[in-house]
Amino acid sequence: MHPVEIKKDVFWVGAVDYTSRDFHGYSLSPQGTTYNTYLVKDEKTVLFDTVKSNFIDTMLCRMSNVTELEKVDYIVCNHLEPDHSGCLPKLVELCKPEKIFCSPLGKRSMQAHYNTEGWPIEVVKTGDSINIGSRDIQFIETRMLHWPDSMVSYIPQDKLLICNDIFGQNISTTERFVDEVERAVVEHDMVEYYHNIVLPFSPLVLKTLEAIEEMGIEIDMLAPDHGLIFRGKEDVQWCFDKYREFAEQAWKKRAVIIYDTMWHSTEKMARSVAEGLESEGVPVRIMSLKSDHHSAVMTELGRSSAVIFGSPTHNNGILPEVAKMLTYMKGLRPQNRIGGAFGSFGWSGECVKALTESLTEMGFEMPVDGVKNQFVPTHDAYKKCYEMGAEIAKALKEKCGE
Repeated sequence: MHPVEIKKDVFWVGAVDYTSRDFHGYSLSPQGTTYNTYLVKDEKTVLFDTVKSNFIDTMLCRMSNVTELEKVDYIVCNHLEPDHSGCLPKLVELCKPEKIFCSPLGKRSMQAHYNTEGWPIEVVKTGDSINIGSRDIQFIETRMLHWPDSMVSYIPQDKLLICNDIFGQNISTTERFVDEVERAVVEHDMVEYYHNIVLPFSPLVLKTLEAIEEMGIEIDMLAPDHGLIFRGKEDVQWCFDKYREFAEQAWKKRAVIIYDTMWHSTEKMARSVAEGLESEGVPVRIMSLKSDHHSAVMTELGRSSAVIFGSPTHNNGILPEVAKMLTYMKGLRPQNRIGGAFGSFGWSGECVKALTESLTEMGFEMPVDGVKNQFVPTHDAYKKCYEMGAEIAKALKEKCGE
């Protein structure tokens, strides 16, 4: 278990989790994730975060190739979620650190998760710094990115920002750096991670990016707690630009149709809605909730500004998978979206009303009335679906300035 030196005397000593398939409720299939831990050797040796508890042996093995465990002087806990702090009790026992640094809310979280009696906890806030020899560590609180306890650690001498869950991706790979992996793969995983975890906190992302810019700190490496490390000013700037783009949620000329179906009638209607969107030059992806995980849908939503839902009527409402998708999406609070609704029914026909109410409650603009059809769609029903798709496309293009 070899460490990776990412800067002089700064080492990655984390773990790669190739088998995990669930992360905060979204699917990691077909790959897992990484738990990144960093160790800095100076006059004081400092460990930043830990790994998920079942990977402690991997982390300890990598650490032992850098230093003796009892020579770890400080532990910095940027974030107390168990995938980053799960090994903390064992490390405190083995390393007997002089100090454990965390944010004010980090201390509360630490005490809630673990028996911290006798631990040398020291609370730090934005603007606080410590010296470890030839280096300083500056602390910046980043509350709700994505937990209230979150903070980042900046080492000016190395131009290094150790940034916990911000700027991460779920990638399980032997490569450690962004420039070692195909850029399209990295971008996809950033879109997925952002829109399934960070999206509700987009206003705070913009404030954080603005604060970093105003502070005038120079960064040529971003070291997140999940995924690949950004090295070099160009890649760091690319990452910042992508996060700004995600957070601003600017209008995009692309649509996604999300549906479930009982006897294929709603599925057939979805295809006609897609034809209408295509007729106006709007690219569209159709996603069936029988085959597409809700996290994959959110990833696609990250690229789309028109979001159209279809469901048959079921027990005077909508199908369970559609209801689950709407609940998941509501919690992530997407902004700047146009919506649409369609569906078939047998007897009572509440599906479109239920879908429209849910999307309206989320703040979606609904430029056209939904389309519902009793039993198997007729030519007239297909025509209405096509027209609805075309009208949504026109409304979207207007939002995009076309």
